[in-house]
Order: sequence, then C-alpha cells, then structure tokens
Amino acid sequence: MTTLRGLYAVTPDWNDSKHLLAITEAILAGGCRIVQYRNKTTSDCHRQEQAGALRALTRRHGALLIVNDFIDLALQVEADGVHLGGDDGDLGAARQRLGPGKILGASCYDDLALARQAQAAGVDYVAFGSFFPSQVKPDARRASLDLLRSARRELTLPICAIGGIDLGNASSLVETGADLLAVISALYEAGDPKAAAEQFASLFG
Repeated sequence: MTTLRGLYAVTPDWNDSKHLLAITEAILAGGCRIVQYRNKTTSDCHRQEQAGALRALTRRHGALLIVNDFIDLALQVEADGVHLGGDDGDLGAARQRLGPGKILGASCYDDLALARQAQAAGVDYVAFGSFFPSQVKPDARRASLDLLRSARRELTLPICAIGGIDLGNASSLVETGADLLAVISALYEAGDPKAAAEQFASLFG
C-alpha cells in the first residue's frame, strides 16, 4: 500500500467527467499518489460513474483512491478507503464496515480532542484545517500551525493539512509536521496541473 505521505489531491465538484479525468491524470503524472473523490453536488448515478472511472485511472498510476463521505460508493467501486467529515457518520461503525484493509480518514477541523477520539476509533489518518483562506470553503473554521505542532507531538497517526494550500504556503505545513497536503484549487485550477503536482510532491523529498 502506498504510504500515507505526500500530495493528496481532492477533486472539485465538477460534473464534466472528461475534464475531471484529464486533469486528474495530469496530477497523477506529476507524482501524486493519493486522490480523494469528492462531489457533493451531482446525482448518485453520476457519482458512481465518476468514482468508477477514477478507480480505473488511479489503478493505472499505482495510486490510492479515497471516497469522501459515501461508504457504499467506496465499497462498490473498490476504492482504497473513505474520508468522513464531522457529520458523515460514526467512525467506529465506519471502521467495522470497511474492515481492516481499507483506509479511513477523518476531518478534525481545529480540534485536537476530536483527533484523539478519531485515533481511538481506528482511523488511519486525521485531517486538520482550514489552515488558510479557502475558495472551496470560505467560511471554514481556521486551524493554526500551533495546533499542527501539538498534534504532531501527541498523535501517532499521519496528519493531513487542508484548506487554501498553495505552492506559496505549503512548505510551512510540511516543516511543521504535516504528512499529507490535501489540495484542490491549486491543482485543479492550475495552468499546468502536472507541473503543480511535481512541485508539491517535491516538498516531501
């Protein structure tokens, strides 16, 4: 299994599947090895179609596919795991449904206590953010570098940073202890997504 470290591409809410797949392929060609499929706005049928296509694409590149929120969908397309937000269901129940071989990630926002609970529930990584102003979630709670430092000292799991991350601010998160950088706009809206992915990936040596 791919190590939970490095660039973690998160898909935007795009209904144009051809465009979504083309940009994701460029990001994978740039060295990204973890993709999260996230589309909250489309139909169940279209979501299944996109997730299935991304599953095939990530397999070709030897990358992991994580599905946001929808456990049933993740199991249907044989994704590598699921990422759950605070309102997306019980982590312990999700762990049981997925079994030990699948990845389970949890959003912990700006709350270290929530991360402790998630670790106890058997998740494989925790995500904090938003660290910077986010185009995708402009009203998101803000997390600090001090929180990231505290989490790095206390938790034994990989830590993911999310929220407004771009090539100008990403290095500060890696230096403070982030194992994963979850990036949406700075990849999918980049003029050259492959080059952007290469630059993000290079931050991890």
